[in-house]
Amino acid sequence: PVQLAESGGGSVQSGGSLRLSCAASGGTPTDYSLGWFRQYPEKEREAVAVVAYGGEITVADSVKGRFGISRDNTQNRVYLQMNSLKPDDTAMYYCAAEWGWCDVTNFDPDDWGRGTQVTVSS
Repeated sequence: PVQLAESGGGSVQSGGSLRLSCAASGGTPTDYSLGWFRQYPEKEREAVAVVAYGGEITVADSVKGRFGISRDNTQNRVYLQMNSLKPDDTAMYYCAAEWGWCDVTNFDPDDWGRGTQVTVSS
């Protein structure tokens, strides 16, 4: 399994930005896809963005144009840059890994981080 640890969450005002970071360990980085989910209270998790193991990036329509994802295989980290944040972006954000290729529409992780809270105030 891949061990994942998120950081960078916090509170920000509407229109602000945050950058989430996830440190991954275990396995060979080029063998798995890394990405982010978010979860609202009492709702299912929503895939936000994925970098497939080959480097292909896909982003959910709900955040396209505001969120970006990047990956550094040398440090085995994945980042989620969130701009123009809205109160509706308030959620717990999880880093996740899936062995093999996937995109944001079929991201079915094998491993999860513990999550980091993002709160956007109006």
